[in-house]
Amino acid sequence: MLKEYKTVLKPSVAEVEEKKSKFIASVKPVETEEQALEFISELKTKYWDASHNVYSYSIGGNITIQRFSDAGEPSGTAGLPILEVIKRIGVQNIVVVVTRYFGGTLLGAAGLIRAYSKSATLGIEAALVVKRLLCTELSIIMEYSMLGKLQSTVSAKGYIIKGIIYGQDVEMQMYIPEDDVEYFVKLVIEASNDRAMTDIKGKTYITVNENGEIIK
Repeated sequence: MLKEYKTVLKPSVAEVEEKKSKFIASVKPVETEEQALEFISELKTKYWDASHNVYSYSIGGNITIQRFSDAGEPSGTAGLPILEVIKRIGVQNIVVVVTRYFGGTLLGAAGLIRAYSKSATLGIEAALVVKRLLCTELSIIMEYSMLGKLQSTVSAKGYIIKGIIYGQDVEMQMYIPEDDVEYFVKLVIEASNDRAMTDIKGKTYITVNENGEIIK
């Protein structure tokens, strides 16, 4: 599993017009190649009357899968420029379909590359680029008198507090980056004089914005 990667938060649509040709960029976050192909098929059906339905997708993991199609446009002027935008922005687990309705004026190779690149860029920006972090979810169980100090300690280190549950004791739920778990447990032991208990739940991906804030 990747420790972190960038992707998009939500589906989006963006339009660009170049010399009366309309370019519609449809973007969607996906987890598998099958999901990407399904989305491409849906868009081809939706825009069945379009001149071209160009696509590109990038699926990450142990092996990165990247595919593109010019869909009838001159070779290298459509699908590849979209993939280059995906790579430049650094996102994965994403599929981008740019639909073109021909406006009657030829754009030339440079014009096509510019139009497809611009459409893809606007579509990805509209889908909101976010970061996915692989974290260990764990809880700190403590007495009420220790909450203030421990909360201040973990917050000062920039660790993400998922929530706090108040019961007979206090349970502070945390998301800790994979590489920091051992250090974090030692930090809790030292800050609590070994009076707080840590309970590791398991691994999960969390989504954060550019400021490191959790997006639920």
